[in-house]
Amino acid sequence: MSATQQQIEQGDIVWTPPTDVLSTSRVGEFLAWLARERGLEMTNHDELWRWSVTDLDGFWSAVWEFFGVRSHAAYDAVLTSREMPGARWFPGALLNYAEHALGADEDLDRVAVLGRSQTRDDVELTFGDLRDQVARARAALIRLGVRRGDRVAGYLPNIPEALVAYLATASLGATWASCASEFGPRSVIDRFAQIEPVVLLVAGGYRYGAKDIDRREQVAEIRAELPSVRHVIDVEYGPHRVDDALSWTALLAAEEGAEIAFEPVPFDHPLVVLFSSGTTGRPKAIVHGHGGVLLEHLKNHGLSWDMGPEDRMLWFSTTAWMMWNALVSSLLVRSSIVMVDGNPMHPDLTWQWRLAAETGATVMGASPGFVMACRKEGVDLRTLGELRVRVLGSAGAPLPPEGYAWLREQLPGAQINVGSGGTDVCSGIVQNNPLLPVYAGEISGRCLGVDAHAFDESGRPVTGELGELVITSPMPSMPVGFWGDDDGSRYRSAYFDHYPGVWRHGDWILFHDNGSCHVAGRSDATLNRGGVRLGTAEFYRVAEEVDGVADSLVVHLEDPDGGNGELLLFVVTDEGSRLDDQLRARLVGALRSALSPRHIPDEVIEVPAVPRNLTGKKLELPAKRILQGVRPEDVASRDALADPASLDPFVALATSGALSRRSSS
Repeated sequence: MSATQQQIEQGDIVWTPPTDVLSTSRVGEFLAWLARERGLEMTNHDELWRWSVTDLDGFWSAVWEFFGVRSHAAYDAVLTSREMPGARWFPGALLNYAEHALGADEDLDRVAVLGRSQTRDDVELTFGDLRDQVARARAALIRLGVRRGDRVAGYLPNIPEALVAYLATASLGATWASCASEFGPRSVIDRFAQIEPVVLLVAGGYRYGAKDIDRREQVAEIRAELPSVRHVIDVEYGPHRVDDALSWTALLAAEEGAEIAFEPVPFDHPLVVLFSSGTTGRPKAIVHGHGGVLLEHLKNHGLSWDMGPEDRMLWFSTTAWMMWNALVSSLLVRSSIVMVDGNPMHPDLTWQWRLAAETGATVMGASPGFVMACRKEGVDLRTLGELRVRVLGSAGAPLPPEGYAWLREQLPGAQINVGSGGTDVCSGIVQNNPLLPVYAGEISGRCLGVDAHAFDESGRPVTGELGELVITSPMPSMPVGFWGDDDGSRYRSAYFDHYPGVWRHGDWILFHDNGSCHVAGRSDATLNRGGVRLGTAEFYRVAEEVDGVADSLVVHLEDPDGGNGELLLFVVTDEGSRLDDQLRARLVGALRSALSPRHIPDEVIEVPAVPRNLTGKKLELPAKRILQGVRPEDVASRDALADPASLDPFVALATSGALSRRSSS
């Protein structure tokens, strides 16, 4: 570890906005536009954020005009009511997301998409190529009988064909949904059966690092359970061909010369269905509208990520994560994208960084786990080629101060933009933008247009202490609803039952006086130790810095009589290490020193793997419920786990009687 990294502590400033930020950033350009066009004089983030959540009509209409949203009919109002749920945005407007993604005529010769894969040779598409392929795919879908309101589903890797199919579907006013090719059949069926797609696009296989993966058996099982599907299309990716399926290549070849067109649809017309993780029940089918995703991503990508036509984004994702939708929305601001498929750690941790150098990525996503793994392995980015990354985004979990230190050392001058949001709003809730400093171990502030706060149990806003993350004013990208939830009861129960009229996101967060914050984990996994609530992220930051510990999971089994309960820390050891008395002592010492005696676990238990869902999030609650005696099949779908066997040690522990106490479920 370098001296630079050792000197950085929680809350230290590791990046400050340049002195010319108002003249060199898109958010600065937006502020100048507001002064010129609206007579609004603001010069900093706090002023802009406060206006953005107070004057919702003014802010969102300004985003609409500044980014040149094209509507085929004028809207009657920006927002008919601030009531949640039930807020309705831009009634009367008729638009189409795909029309904005495919670029203006002057962009046709510019590169839009670079496909990088461990399965085939590199792919490059200009905006003109992309528009042509979308036009052909659109014509092919029409020939197959797809109409406005139908659903088209993709069981696909993160490849350009998935993007083309998504935009073609959107151009028709049909609705898209996708699952990653590594999902098991039950996970896919549980999702797609809810929306009854009429067309299913599939890949027969792919390569994952050096391993050939044949998915034809899984495809057959899925299509057998989806009676609504009238046509299966094989995108012909990799060596394995799907029997009794239409050829994507042939379908597009037959539509040579097809003209692009876009079906104008209302602002809240369903664009895409995103699915929750499904680890504790049937996945929620979250419906997002054309206008909500369009407006939110224009704001986010332009004003928070500072992206424009000169930028290129590389953010490793699968088609099952909302970051895939965020990645492809880079096209809305005329940035190009790198679509990456394969094993992100093959042949080693440097692969993604080398891709960033080779493709000239200026905006890159790197998960906190990936950053910390690179730091732990001593990766030196300066040996991997010229990196142009100026914005490094990170999401999905908190990034410890040590990660900020490593990034500052390895990418001098780059803005570290750590954020938190989710599938539910298909964007960020808290993150950085060019106007805000970056604090080690913290998220810089609230996103523009997001009225986010921490609430205590009685619904009062709190600062300087942990509380429930809530949003107190509507956002355009809040879901249109859940598919099949005709009376809205499931939607209301998911977000609005705890604090009526206020969105409860489900995260445990602390806001500081300066507006920065840190997310301490899921609120349903918060540890209540003797009446003091603790966030799980604090444990992981300390435990995973201990030599010999590769990963960890903490679970608190409450005492029904009000005592301290039992705090269990599960660890995965580094290769070549084992959990012995010395490692236990180092863990206990680190937790006591860095946190408090309350953080010392009653037991430290070694496991082969930490249970995670397919997007990499730790599953504290399913593990806890199993330890409380709930049947594993009632708390988690094996197909929804990154490692289907990762819950087995918890089942064995629960049935062995080894735990000294067990709270009731």
